[in-house]
Amino acid sequence: MWEFEEFGADHEGRPGVLLADGTEPGPVYFDAGSGPTVHRSTDWWIYDGTLRAPLATEMRGACSCGWRGTPRYPLDWEAVDRRRPYLFDTSGPEGDWDAHMTDAQDRAVSVPEDLTALLDRLETRLTVLTEDEPLAALRAAATLERLTQRLAADAVCNVDGLDGPQWDTVAQALGVSRRTARSRLTRYALRR
Repeated sequence: MWEFEEFGADHEGRPGVLLADGTEPGPVYFDAGSGPTVHRSTDWWIYDGTLRAPLATEMRGACSCGWRGTPRYPLDWEAVDRRRPYLFDTSGPEGDWDAHMTDAQDRAVSVPEDLTALLDRLETRLTVLTEDEPLAALRAAATLERLTQRLAADAVCNVDGLDGPQWDTVAQALGVSRRTARSRLTRYALRR
């Protein structure tokens, strides 16, 4: 999985696969014998045509938000090391997902440059403090938690019209799904 820390699980990327007919296969289920749990996987290397799995012929970028890359990359199973499939070159799909993430960032609300620079400096300083004086870093982190909880709750109170289609606007501004936006704002409001 490819991750973008700011957007979390709403934008986890991975190499997706396509079958010869151009369809995206569903998960492959593995019955490990008796027991209540059946393992399932959507890892690209599972679709190699063995053990009743469908045979993928192409790869493309995929994101947990539902986005799928347009470019398709041929999947040469002869070049895949079956013991170490993670060594196979998936840079094409990953590059497409990176472009998708750039687009998601561009659609999200901008944080003022001076604040971004201040946050970067704060992270750098706290990283050093974590190594040099970990207890002081913990005290600073507690102060930041209180500050961010108070500011987030105040910001939620200042967001207008949180019903209906307005949630789509909030979600896009935060770069997350509508569900995550509602959850995040509810959590912030309840901390008041």
